[in-house]
Amino acid sequence: MASFEVTGGKKLSGEIIPQGAKNEALQIISAVLLTAEKVTIKNIPDILDVNLLIDLLGLLNVKTERISGDVCIFQADDVNVEYFATKDFREKSSRMRGAVMIAGPMLARFGKAYIPKPGGDKIGRRRLDTHIIGFEKLGARFEYDDAYHEFVLKAPELTGTYMLLDEPSVTGTANIIMAAVMANGKTTIYNAACEPYLQQLCKMLNRMGAKINGVGSNLLEIEGVDELHGTEHSMLPDMIEVGSFIGLAAMTKSEITIKNAGIEHLGVIPDKFRQLGIQMDFRGDDIYIPAQELYEVQRYLDGSTLTISDHPWPGFTPDLLSIIIVTAIHAKGSVLVHQKMFESRLFFVDKLIDMGAQIILCDPHRAVIVGNERKRNLRGVVMSSPDIRAGVSLLFAALSAEGKSTIQNIEQIHRGYQNIEQRLQNLGAAIRTIS
Repeated sequence: MASFEVTGGKKLSGEIIPQGAKNEALQIISAVLLTAEKVTIKNIPDILDVNLLIDLLGLLNVKTERISGDVCIFQADDVNVEYFATKDFREKSSRMRGAVMIAGPMLARFGKAYIPKPGGDKIGRRRLDTHIIGFEKLGARFEYDDAYHEFVLKAPELTGTYMLLDEPSVTGTANIIMAAVMANGKTTIYNAACEPYLQQLCKMLNRMGAKINGVGSNLLEIEGVDELHGTEHSMLPDMIEVGSFIGLAAMTKSEITIKNAGIEHLGVIPDKFRQLGIQMDFRGDDIYIPAQELYEVQRYLDGSTLTISDHPWPGFTPDLLSIIIVTAIHAKGSVLVHQKMFESRLFFVDKLIDMGAQIILCDPHRAVIVGNERKRNLRGVVMSSPDIRAGVSLLFAALSAEGKSTIQNIEQIHRGYQNIEQRLQNLGAAIRTIS
C-alpha cells in the first residue's frame, strides 16, 4: 500500500485548476446506458471511482473510446445484461458506491437491474431506501438475495406516477429520474434533490430527447419517451475541490488562484469560508485567495458561536465539513461543526488531536474546533485516510504542520482527487509517494 510523505510548514503559491466534478461524473456516465447512440463526455476526472465505473461499463460491453485524457465517447448498443448476474459484477461493483447509479438506466431500457451492497467510504450507513422505493412506485419489483447481499429488480414495464421522496437524496433522485425518463406516462417527483450536478444530468437527458420540467427546483415533472438519443456533455468543475483549495490556501498562509472555478455553481460555499475569516476575490471565473497570516471566525449578531452544518442544496454540502474542521484549527475563534447525515464522518478528528489541534468531539455528529490563532504549530504524525474527504483534509493539515507526516491508505484520496500529488507539488508542496 502506498503512502504520502509530507513535509509541512511551506507556503504555497500559484494557480490550480479544479478537476471535473466527481459526483456529476458518476451520474452522467451511468446515463450513457439509456441510449444505443454515441454519447461524448468531456472534462471527465481521472480518479479511481470514475475509472472503476468506466471499466464496469466496459465489462457490460459498452464501447468506450478515449479521445483524450478527459474526453470519452461511449456507445451502449450491445449491452450484456446477463453480466449483472455474475460474481465478477458483484465483486467489482461492491468496490464503489457509484455502481448503484447503473440501476435506473438498466431498469428503464432493459427492465431489470441488480444493486449490490454499497462500497466506498466508511462514513456510516448509506441507505438505498430512496432508490428502491422510487423504483417500486414506478412499477418495479425487487427481491433481496441474502446469499449475495444484493437487490434484484425487475420491471417489464415502468409507469409514471407521483412520489414524495422521504429525503432529497442526490443519487436517489438521479436514479429515479433515469428510470422515469422512459416510463409510460408522467412522473412527478416532489422533494427532489436540486444540486447543480443533478441539474446537469437533467439538461443532458433533455438534450437526448427526455422531457423533464422543473430543473433546478425540488419539484420535477417527467413525461416518459420511447427512446433517447446521443449527445455531447461537458462536466462542471468540482465544487468540493474548489472549497478544498480555499481551505488549503488559508491553512498554509498561501497565495493561490483557483482557475475556472465555476463560481455561479458554488452556492454558499464561498460564504461559509468567508465566515471563517478567509479573504477571497472573484476575478471573472477565477477565485484569488491572498496569503493571510491570521483569519478570524465570525460570530452571530448576538455574539454566539458560529455553527456550520450540512444541508441539502442550496445548503452547505456535507463533503466540505472535513475541510471546514481543519481550516478552523488555525483560525482565531471557535466554530461548532454539525454533521447531520453520517454518523462516522467526524471520527477522523482524533488524528487532528494527535497533531495538536484543539477539538472537542461532542458526539458522532458534532465537534467544536477552538482555533489556535497560529500560536502553536501542528506537529507531523503518522495517520491513515479513512475516506476521501477526511483523507484530503488530513493531507492539508499535514501541509500546514511542522515536520514530516505520513498518510497511509491514500487510495481513498485517489478515489476523489485527480493527480493530487503533482498538482500540489506544482504549488510548491513537499509531498511524495512512498511504498
